[in-house]
Amino acid sequence: MIIGDSSALVSLAVMDRLHLLEEIFDEVYVPQAVYDEVCIDNKPQSIKLKIFLANKVIKVQLDIAKIGLGQGELEAITLYQNSKADFLLIDDKRAKNFAKLNGINVIGSLGIIILAKEKGLIKSVRDDFKRLSDSSLFISQSLIDKVLKEIGD
Repeated sequence: MIIGDSSALVSLAVMDRLHLLEEIFDEVYVPQAVYDEVCIDNKPQSIKLKIFLANKVIKVQLDIAKIGLGQGELEAITLYQNSKADFLLIDDKRAKNFAKLNGINVIGSLGIIILAKEKGLIKSVRDDFKRLSDSSLFISQSLIDKVLKEIGD
């Protein structure tokens, strides 16, 4: 099972790779706040995400104080902690660091692509990374270059 946060889901949608989550994990869930963030009408990728996230939304009661993270990130972390999830899908650096400090297994959108390549679900990631780089999302070119070198693509 994996719990998703906004930025990583949008990144996977940009790369047309949302389906990999269902191919790699038995279950995919998002908290209501994440769904609300990514499915706003006219927001990039909102139509793809509405379709993909149908029946994957869980309402979350927050029991942690706001600590400089967004509502979606807080709900995703809480949902992870209250479930038997294997990973928290999250790209935001601050939220990822907070989650790691709290013993949460995190994976980012690039990690999903790498895992899918290792499992033979995709052959090459260059086109995916190009679509991501060409989008309005920020991704470090040095990180992309590092990952491409690491996986020999």
